[in-house]
Order: sequence, then structure tokens, then C-alpha cells
Amino acid sequence: MTSKDYNHIESVYWVFTQLCNDECDHCYNSSGPRGERIPEEDCMAIIDNLPDSMDRLILSGGEPLADKKLLYKILDRLQERYQGRVQIMLQTNGDLLNEKILDTLLQKGVTRFDIASIDRYHKYAGARLMELADLFASRGVNGEDKDPLVEKDTYLTKHKASWGYWGATIDMWLGGNWARGRAFEKGLWKEDPDHNFCAILSGGKGFLTGSEDIPQEISIQLWKINPCCPGTKIPLGDARTEKVADVLQRVSKSEIWQKINEGNPLALGESMGIPEDFAKERTAQLKNICLWCDEFFEKHYQGEALERNCGGCAQKNTGSTV
Repeated sequence: MTSKDYNHIESVYWVFTQLCNDECDHCYNSSGPRGERIPEEDCMAIIDNLPDSMDRLILSGGEPLADKKLLYKILDRLQERYQGRVQIMLQTNGDLLNEKILDTLLQKGVTRFDIASIDRYHKYAGARLMELADLFASRGVNGEDKDPLVEKDTYLTKHKASWGYWGATIDMWLGGNWARGRAFEKGLWKEDPDHNFCAILSGGKGFLTGSEDIPQEISIQLWKINPCCPGTKIPLGDARTEKVADVLQRVSKSEIWQKINEGNPLALGESMGIPEDFAKERTAQLKNICLWCDEFFEKHYQGEALERNCGGCAQKNTGSTV
């Protein structure tokens, strides 16, 4: 893979809390009133380890406003470090949003609000949509770009502040649910081995390089650096203790992670002698390509610890990456 300066990333999606006021059946990271959290000092360390330059940073959960004090401290530190050079986007269910909170968020630099709860799974099932529309209009937050900003040429809002909305439907929310968290426990995951989550935004495709239609985006789940939102069984690194740019530079040398970047998890094991036909057969049996990716990292990939010590090298002996 060609050399790249990872001190600039187009998009970073950070789930800084899994605390949530709701407990939806379809939630892929099992967020809820008892959702996992990390302390403020870890969040500050993560901000220090983010790339020097980002086009956008998406803050999500859980429900960010359920962890409001922490959210505010994160926003203050982001403004301190980036001085408004990064578009800050907040993904929220909107349940806890009111005039006072909206004013504070705008003052602290949020430029985009995505209401990701307009569906039958969430508590209010979209009932607050018109109320939220009026709230945003009262503060001059533009509502023209209501669709998710996922296309390469529209993934940044052109307005000083804007908002949009979507929800978990058959057509949206990545076309179905990942085989993760409560969605997996409740049987709401997408049982379709032909659907390649990895090749779409929020999947792994382009996490190192971007692609023609998808911006370069990585996901940080609490502290775990991932190539995708659902997350690989083995994370790329630890954002509390490692510079994100250094982690991406390291894994960019790995043939295995390059296959994720290509959006082709069926080819994860090629460098280890595991043919794509075998991966396709296992994916068909597992009914979900994310479950094949999990199995690969659990049963076949044994090299994360040693890979760190040899600068991302991949030696091919004994059938394992080391």
C-alpha cells in the first residue's frame, strides 16, 4: 500500500459512551441505562491521540446527551485543540434535546445534528420529529440536508449548522442490523450472507485510503480503534495510549487489514493460505459476513501482539500471521 500521512483523516466516528436513556432491541453495542462508560481522563487522552487534522468528527453513543457533562467537556477540549477547524457532528436520538441544551451545543461548536431515532424501535418512534424541527428552526439550524451525509460529495454539511434524521428501517440503517450486541441477542441481525457490510460507509472499506464514493472513516468504540462501526474482534489499537495516525500507519502494512480496506473480508485469509471459497462457504453457513470476520480473527488470526512488535509485518509460517 502506498505511503500515506494518517495525521489527516476525512472522518472519525467516536462512540464515547454506551450510556443511553433508551434500551432498543436493535442496538448493536448494547447501549442502555447500564451501558459501558469510560472516564473523563480516558476521553481527554483519546482527544490528544486523534489525528492533527480531520474533516469531521462524529460523536455518538449510546446517547451522548445521557452523558451530558462528559459530552460538554469533550466539546470544550475539541475546541481547545482544533480551534473550529473540524466539523463536529452529534448523533443523538433527540429525546433529551431542549432549547437550553441546543444553545449550549451550538455555543460549544457542534455543526451538525443527526436524529437517528425516527423508527419503530426507539422509545418515541419518531413522535418528536416535528417538535425537534421547530426547535432547530427557532435557532436557525438549517434543515435542507435532512438525509444522512454519507455520499463522498456531501458528507460535510455546507451550512454553519444543520440537522437531519433517519432511523432503523429495512432500507436504511446500513440496510439491516449488524450481528452485534442486543440486535444479535434479539435475532434482529441481517441474515443475508450476500450482503457485504464491509463495502459500504461505516463498514471497513476505505478506512485506510478512502475510495471513490466513500470517505476515509475509522470508528472508535469507547477506546477501541476499528476499521468499521461494528468493530473487528481484534481492534486496530487503543486510542487511550496510541496515536491514531501511528496505529493506521502500522496496520497499513498488513495484507490482512488491506483486505478490510478493500471492503473484501472474504479475502482476509489469503495471505495465510485460507482461500476465498472457504470464506464464502463459512459466510453462507453463518449467514452474515461480519460473523465470518469474527471467526477469522478468533480462530485464524494470531498475530496482533507480535505484529505490534515487528511494525505491522506479516510473516507466513505455520499458517498464521505473526
